[in-house]
Amino acid sequence: MSIVVDEAENRRKMARGELYHAFTPELTAARTRCHIIGDTTPLPAPAPTPEEDEALFEDDPWVEGPIHFDYGTNVRLGKNVYLNFNCVILDTCLVTIGSRTLVGPNVSIYSGTHPLDPLVRNGTRGPELGGEVHVGEDCWLGGNVIILPGVTIGRGSTVGAGSVVTKSVPPFHVVAGNPARILRKIETLADPEQAAAAQSSGGTASPGGRGGVLTAQEAVRGMKMASKSAEDQRHGAEVAMREQAEDLEKENPVDEEKFWRSFAASEKDAAEAGAFGRKRKESGA
Repeated sequence: MSIVVDEAENRRKMARGELYHAFTPELTAARTRCHIIGDTTPLPAPAPTPEEDEALFEDDPWVEGPIHFDYGTNVRLGKNVYLNFNCVILDTCLVTIGSRTLVGPNVSIYSGTHPLDPLVRNGTRGPELGGEVHVGEDCWLGGNVIILPGVTIGRGSTVGAGSVVTKSVPPFHVVAGNPARILRKIETLADPEQAAAAQSSGGTASPGGRGGVLTAQEAVRGMKMASKSAEDQRHGAEVAMREQAEDLEKENPVDEEKFWRSFAASEKDAAEAGAFGRKRKESGA
C-alpha cells in the first residue's frame, strides 16, 4: 500500500510538525534504510598510538544496542551522550539530546503523534503530525521514561524512572510521575543563577569558562548542597506523610465499638470453621 502525495512538501510538513502522510514510498523507504544499514558515517583515520586513537572518540556519544529510530536523520546527539539499551526515538520531527546527558534503558522519545478524530486519523491511510523534542545538556532520564511530542527538558534536569513527560521541564529541576510533575529544584553551581548568587554572597566562583565544567572544589560543594537538600526532602516527606495520616484519621474516624464487634464476629466464624474442618477430618469425609 502506498499513498501518492508531493514527497518534498510532505517531508517539509513532517519537519514542521504539520499533518503529513507517513506511508508514502519515500518515507517508507527512509525508515527501511534506517532499520537495515544503520549509521554509515565514516570513521576517522587511525592515530599513531592506541592512546591517541582512543582520544579521537572520547567525546563521541556512547550508544548501547539495540536502539530503534524511525529515520535517524532527525536525531542530533551532543558530546558524551549515553543511550542505554532499548532506546526508542520516533524522529518524525527533530529530536536533540544535549551533551553529557544520560538516557536510561527502555526510554522512549516520541516526536510523532496522531489526530484524535478517528475519521481524520483513518488508520495507515490518514495523516500524522508531530512536535520537536529537545533534551538539554547534563540531563538524566531514568529507565522507562516516555517523552511526548513538543516537550523541552531544560539543562541539568532529572526525570524519574517510569515518568511520562507531557509538558516542558525548566532547567535544573527533578520531575517524576505520570504525568511528570516538578518535585524540587536542584541545588547546583552548574546553574548560572545559583552560581552568581553564591558568588555575590561570598561563595566560590561560578562554574569555570570551560563549557560549564566544574572545578573539583565546586563539585565537592555542589555534592554537599545536594546531600543537604536530599536530607531536607526526606524529612519533609516524613512530615507530610504524618500530617496526611492525621488528616485521614480525622476525616474517617474509626468506630471502635463497631470495629471490635466485627473483629469478635470474625474470630468466632474462624473458630467455627476450624471446628467444622476437624470434625470432617475425624469422620473421614
